[in-house]
Amino acid sequence: MRRSLLLVALPLACGKAPESTPSFDPASATLIDLTHAFNAQTIYWPTSTRTFEHPQQAFGPTPGGWFYSSYELSTPEHGGTHLDAPIHFGEGKQTADQIPLNNLVAKAVVIDVSAKASADRDYLLTPDDVTAFESRHGQIAEGTIVLLRTGWSSRWGNRLEYLGDSTKGDASKLHFPSYGPDAVRLLVEQRRVAALGVDVASIDRGMSTDFMVHRIAAAANVPGFENLTNLDQLPPTGAVVIALPMKIEGGSGGPLRAIAMVPR
Repeated sequence: MRRSLLLVALPLACGKAPESTPSFDPASATLIDLTHAFNAQTIYWPTSTRTFEHPQQAFGPTPGGWFYSSYELSTPEHGGTHLDAPIHFGEGKQTADQIPLNNLVAKAVVIDVSAKASADRDYLLTPDDVTAFESRHGQIAEGTIVLLRTGWSSRWGNRLEYLGDSTKGDASKLHFPSYGPDAVRLLVEQRRVAALGVDVASIDRGMSTDFMVHRIAAAANVPGFENLTNLDQLPPTGAVVIALPMKIEGGSGGPLRAIAMVPR
């Protein structure tokens, strides 16, 4: 049975069986931040008309003698480390606030295609990649968060290197690797995974024109986590991912703070 309670997921990350009253010892796991910080250099989709804005409202001592700081915040939903809610590409599917916690907190696997992506920046994850992973680590269980490691997070901050093109307002010349439709059909329709995450700008590769991966995932109410980082610090199996987005009512996505718990 899939488990949604954090108090159950955390002991599982450390290889412990849940008890009637689960407890968690922070010293038993290493916490890995999978999130890029948001700032003026945050990368957004080329057609986005706005980027991250964080104007200062107040900063400094008050007349009463204490320190006070406050900022305004404005950002498109789809930029930096963020969530793609199913409604992003699926009419009538779950919005950001409707996604069950089971899809956001779960055991994770990491499929590493970084060597193949380094040789081919348009590389697509294939069903053979998935079954090869499973031959080494066992079949991917229902309710698992799948993370695809391409190695692309090392290029973060360099828009041209990361996206393959730096032309603003034009998304037709992008080149970066990601999931392939056939692999995602296997993961979503047969393995029934909880979510798809990746360390590039989209769960579809850059040169995609039909966004089929998004469409397959959305049809099954499977969310996506894009622009992740530090996937190289996770094992192929055994980690628990906690990926909690800003809870935007009716949202098609939103900023995401994702972390992983890796048993020591």
